[in-house]
Amino acid sequence: MQLKIMPKKKHFSAGRVPLILFLCQMISALDVPLDSKLLGDLVQPPTITQQSPKDYIIDPRENIVIQCEAKGKPPPSFSWTRNGTHFDIDKDPLVTMKPGSGTLIINIMSEGKAETYEGVYQCTARNERGAAISNNIVVRPSRSPLWTKERLEPITLHNGQSLVLPCRPPIGLPPAIIFWMDNSFQRLPQSERVSQGLNGDLYFSNVLPEDTREDYICYARFNHTQTIQQKQPISLKVISVDELNDTIAANLSDTEFYGAKPGKERPPTFLTPQGTESRKEELRGNVLSLECIAEGLPTPIIYWIKEDGTLPVNRTFYQNFKKTLQITQVSEADSGNYQCIAKNTLGAVHHTISVTVKAAPYWISAPQNLVLSPGENGTLICRANGNPKPRIGWLTNGVPVEIAPDDPSRKIDGDTIIFSNVQERSSAVYQCNASNEYGYLLANAFVNVLAEPPRILTSANILYQVIANRPALLDCAFFGSPLPTIEWFKGTKGSALHEDIYVLHDNGTLEIPVAQKDSTGTYTCVARNKLGMAKNEVHLEIKDPTRIIKQPEYAVVQRGSKVSFECKVKHDDTLIPTIMWLKDNGELPNDERFSIGKDHLVVTDVSDDDGGMYTCAANTTLDSVSASAVLRVVAPTPTPAPIYDVPNPPFDLELTNQLDKGVQLTWTPGDDNNSPITKFIIEYEDAMHEAGIWHHQAEVSGTQTTAQLTLSPYVNYSFRVMAENSIGRSVPSEASEQYLTKAAEPDQNPTAVEGLGTEPDNLVITWKPLNGFESNGPGLQYKVSWRQKDGDDEWTSVVVANVSKYIVSGTPTFVPYLIKVQALNDVGFAPEPAAVMGHSGEDLPMVAPGNVRVNVVNSTLAEVHWDPVPLKSVRGHLQGYRIYYWKAQSSSKRNRRHIEKKILTFQGNKTHGMLPGLQPYSHYVLNVRVVNGKGEGPASTDRGFHTPEGVPSAPSSLKIVNPTLDSLTLEWDPPSHPNGVLTEYTLRYQPINSTHELGPLVDLKIPANKTRWTLNHLNFSTRYKFYFYAQTSVGSGSQITEEAITTVDEAGILPPDVGAGKAMASRQVDIATQGWFIGLMCAVALLILILLIVCFIRRNKGGKYPVKEKEDAHADPEIQPMKEDDGTFGEYRSFESDAEDHKPLKKGSRTPSDRTVKKEDSDDSLVDYGEGVNGQFNEDGSFIGQYSGKKEKEPAEGNESSEAPSPVNAMNSFV
Repeated sequence: MQLKIMPKKKHFSAGRVPLILFLCQMISALDVPLDSKLLGDLVQPPTITQQSPKDYIIDPRENIVIQCEAKGKPPPSFSWTRNGTHFDIDKDPLVTMKPGSGTLIINIMSEGKAETYEGVYQCTARNERGAAISNNIVVRPSRSPLWTKERLEPITLHNGQSLVLPCRPPIGLPPAIIFWMDNSFQRLPQSERVSQGLNGDLYFSNVLPEDTREDYICYARFNHTQTIQQKQPISLKVISVDELNDTIAANLSDTEFYGAKPGKERPPTFLTPQGTESRKEELRGNVLSLECIAEGLPTPIIYWIKEDGTLPVNRTFYQNFKKTLQITQVSEADSGNYQCIAKNTLGAVHHTISVTVKAAPYWISAPQNLVLSPGENGTLICRANGNPKPRIGWLTNGVPVEIAPDDPSRKIDGDTIIFSNVQERSSAVYQCNASNEYGYLLANAFVNVLAEPPRILTSANILYQVIANRPALLDCAFFGSPLPTIEWFKGTKGSALHEDIYVLHDNGTLEIPVAQKDSTGTYTCVARNKLGMAKNEVHLEIKDPTRIIKQPEYAVVQRGSKVSFECKVKHDDTLIPTIMWLKDNGELPNDERFSIGKDHLVVTDVSDDDGGMYTCAANTTLDSVSASAVLRVVAPTPTPAPIYDVPNPPFDLELTNQLDKGVQLTWTPGDDNNSPITKFIIEYEDAMHEAGIWHHQAEVSGTQTTAQLTLSPYVNYSFRVMAENSIGRSVPSEASEQYLTKAAEPDQNPTAVEGLGTEPDNLVITWKPLNGFESNGPGLQYKVSWRQKDGDDEWTSVVVANVSKYIVSGTPTFVPYLIKVQALNDVGFAPEPAAVMGHSGEDLPMVAPGNVRVNVVNSTLAEVHWDPVPLKSVRGHLQGYRIYYWKAQSSSKRNRRHIEKKILTFQGNKTHGMLPGLQPYSHYVLNVRVVNGKGEGPASTDRGFHTPEGVPSAPSSLKIVNPTLDSLTLEWDPPSHPNGVLTEYTLRYQPINSTHELGPLVDLKIPANKTRWTLNHLNFSTRYKFYFYAQTSVGSGSQITEEAITTVDEAGILPPDVGAGKAMASRQVDIATQGWFIGLMCAVALLILILLIVCFIRRNKGGKYPVKEKEDAHADPEIQPMKEDDGTFGEYRSFESDAEDHKPLKKGSRTPSDRTVKKEDSDDSLVDYGEGVNGQFNEDGSFIGQYSGKKEKEPAEGNESSEAPSPVNAMNSFV
């Protein structure tokens, strides 16, 4: 088939080389090319090509130039209107029209005033085919008026007040640019505290003493006239509170400048805008500027938010220290409420600005020129939008269409003009005017009725020369009316061109994306329409690229030596390259030391100035290449040792013996860097399917420089080679030229073929598609085939592309299918694939398991049996059986609490299962269901069973209340899980002495209906430990323990804190006021006094006192002195490291664990306080015990005591 270019066919893609266009691309936009061959006999209505802007502000000091340029055939004539009436330029000697143009030149430099020529101008360009008009051009001279004279009083303010210095510049055209400077023409510094507003005023959030100056000057710059106007300087003085007096305060009231009353720190208020709300209107496409400036002390910070929306990220900018919010390219979507927030440490204030975005008219679809042949149809469409919606008006040759001459081929329908069966007299220029209150749009579009056979505008027999593997563009510029179609042929015999290799552009250009050697030849472009045919031949030659096969290399040479850079160039035989050497991208120095040979640059007697980058550039008429190397000049040094490194990359890659599925690759090895090359690694890139990704192709010996490569069909190959030695692998070589192999049928089929249903009546066939490399050709598709496995049906097949899934609908439920997926392309089919088995979709099982039986194993375990369901009723893959079971409840409990069902699933085709974790003495209900991939089937009939009694749980709570001298009362709550019928409670208790030894254990049986029990005849001031548990007929449950203490006496000495649930004394008594305690303390004091006297007497006699010597050598920190304030000892207790490890004291110990001294123990002898250490006396009567040099450990009832000595032990040491 031959390639055709139809009028609306598009093949443009990103990154294409720009094309030379001689005609427009669609019928609705066809223009007559202004080609010299056509100008002689083709006519074209006028088209405005250049005009002055709609709002034209001129410099009154220069001549006025109002532009109006147009093209057409014959050349158009021009006329002007001014303020709606004809402007006769011949009557005004100052006005001339540029020859061959409609541009007006008004000479006001010699005489006249610019104001005289203010007005609205419009240009008309007319020839025999119609008239085009320009926009209404409003001409106004720029103005830069002077400032009005005014007298400015000095301003005196208190430190911290706010201030606004007004600028009020004169109104100019265009508006002036405002800025504040001082007398030295230096801009005044601005900050978050001091800034200039959009209106030009200078705002102070609060003034400081450094703001004092006499030259605050506002300047207005008028750019059109390049003039700057200056306001009178303003003087400002900022004083402290002490300097402010009544006279200055009175003067302040006479000025026009204002500020806040003097005061301390204050929350923010807005200086501009005023109030809490304001409105702002802006036009679409403009910059929306919103401003909020606040005063306050400290200086407020400004924040911006949009209510019910977010600020556009890429179009939002902040100016003037965030006091101004700007949104560029504003659109209707930016309408809404914007809130500025001024905040300091004392508060915040808000202001809401309601923004409305209007829009002057803008084009949606502007009318385009029409070139039609007689009898054809066409349309002019003029669509615009705006806010408010613009009105559309049509003109013909500058005249409103309502009063223009009638044309039977024309019909106006709102924004569209429909032409049918046009004739030559239908040619005209139409104007579309879209306008609203904010502006207008005016567009000219002509209708040119021509009857022209095709013409080829490109010169015949052009020779195109293109470098291989680059795009080739063959031009075929054409014209005709009706628009011709374009066909391309190659060769004199008209061989067909395939669209998968070529790209056809709408302007007739043929593009070959990757030109190869076999692209060389003669190409014929044929243009046809109903009036005739034209053709043109062009020629294409493909040249080999120019390459530098031996590049200059980095060199380090010694000063005064010679250096040589090599540059070998390989090029096409028909192209003559020009070799040029550059130094640092400039010409070589004009020095005889530099000599250029055929392939070398030699520099002799190298100096330091010769260092730099040297570039070899090879240029032909079609391409150019270059390579650079750096020369480094160093001082003479000893000859370095040889450097061993990885090889340099191979170069000069060539492809020869090119076959359909093979090619020979040759290369030139790089330098081995003193280590022989052991092998070469060849990689390939598929530019068509995986550009930029390199794959392993082959490896050859390090002695080879040629490899025969096996290739795959329909792959655009590039190759590169890497060399490897004992040091490592080189970097890859430059890529070879590209080689596109021919297409072939696929040689493999998709993998991972599966068939699974997602619905009961479908079969979803999926597969892993082939990648582009595996496709072997264009047009990759898949033939999907299926049939029921157990039926006699024929194979059903469909062919699909660009998918990896196909859904077969209307299948029976869960039926096995045989499935095949075969690849094919435009060349043919892949080998026949093997069939795989799949299943159509599953449905819920139909039958419930029957004959459900329960065997109760024990009180917490049951075994369930059931009969399996028929496999056909499963209607899917059997996944197992699921047991739902729950504890049955009475009707009253069921209403109050949701029944919690438990689930156990048994995989596979099991017919029994165990239910663990059951509640003893309970009634359970269960049912069984079969499960497949779709879900559960119906439930079997509910089956109930009872679990036998078990042991109960521990009682829920145990509390000891109302402790007395000899009794304790126990209260408890029954077990939360009785697990049967409670028969009785068992209470076991035993006393605990001060050393945590347990006394005899007492057992007590309590009826099951009791929840309170009182124990009498207990020992007073004694701790008891209780063990309490419930019983059923099966046995005893878990026990709960508690401890409590009986009180000391009726007065109730406070027992120690024993935690939650322990009995506490009803009231406290101060132990220091008890008689027995006072007597005990007196006796202890008397004994200590006697001991001291005895020690003093023995010391004076000069006898041995080994205990004293040991005291001096080993002072015991545990000895607590007598308190001097109240005459009592330190606390009577052992410092135990671990209370659990200590055994009870010997019989002599009388120190209770609750830190109290018993009344009846006060008359014990000192020996009784020995803390379990056997008392011994030496020969002179000294006591040897705790004060021996080495602490001796002696067993006490089979266990060692680790208690530290108490103060009473210390007293025993002195006896």
